[in-house]
This record gives sequence, C-alpha cells and structure tokens, in this order.
Amino acid sequence: MKRRPATPRSPSDAPALGGAAAPRRFVDGYLGYLLGQANHALYKEFDAHVRAAGLSSIEWRVLATLHDSEPLTVSRLAHEVLSKQPTVTKLARRMADQGWLRLEADPADQRRTLVAATPGGRRLVQPLVERARQQEAELLRMLSARDKAALKRLLASLALARPSSKQSAYPA
Repeated sequence: MKRRPATPRSPSDAPALGGAAAPRRFVDGYLGYLLGQANHALYKEFDAHVRAAGLSSIEWRVLATLHDSEPLTVSRLAHEVLSKQPTVTKLARRMADQGWLRLEADPADQRRTLVAATPGGRRLVQPLVERARQQEAELLRMLSARDKAALKRLLASLALARPSSKQSAYPA
C-alpha cells in the first residue's frame, strides 16, 4: 500500500511563501483554506470569551462593528458582519430590546433603519474588543510591523475585490 507524503502540521512545517517547495496538497496552498485556518486560529480561543460575555458570535460581530462606528444602515451592517439582511434585521431588534442597540429612522431616507450601539452595548463589548486586540497581537507576534501592515492591507484588498452579488454568499 502506497503511503501519502507527510503534510505540514504547523506554520513552520509549511513551505515558505515564495519558496521553491510546492504545497503537497491542494488545500495547503488554497487561499480559501488558508484564510479559513487563519480565522480559526484567531477565533477558536476567543469564542469562549464571547460566550462568557453572554453573546453569540454574530452578536459579537455586530457590537464590535458598531462600538466605535457611526450608525449604519441594516443592509450595510449585514454586509460588514457577513450575514443576510433579514437575519440582521431580526437580530438588531432583539439586541435593541436587550438595550445593546438603538434603532432609528435614517433622516436621509425614512424607509431605512440606522443601527447604533448604545452606551450599554459599548460597555458590554469593550472588554472583548481589548481581548481581541491582545489575541491578534499574540497570533501575529512572529511578524514584523511591516509584514503585519502588509497582511492587513492585502486582506482588505481581497475583501473589497470579491464579486458583488445581490444575494449574500455568507450564512446567516
């Protein structure tokens, strides 16, 4: 029986970017897989802090997005938290009932609803934001300041370059 070659199990086992060695498996060099693995590495421990604060992951994303932001329309908020608008509409109402968000008519277009974090919502999420910053710093400690900035710039470019679609590709 033929054995498969060993695959990298840690970042130090993986071929260096720009190195001569090619990934051994498709997923080892596939951007979607690598981004997913990086997201998992960043979020796996942090999720326990989110849950301990009494929040779901989408509630965390909503409050993290709004805690230092101007009010956003529901559709813009849904885009930013990677969810569908009907899901965010229901969630925003529920979070407003809990006192974490404020919903108001958009003065520029009364048909649209603006969503903002309340002082209570900001107080709830602030310790999590600080913990998220610490965890990110720990994960990226092996990178130089220049590489960290380049990584974030490249990821932001990729996020903006994704094909636009009327229908969200993100799960609820």
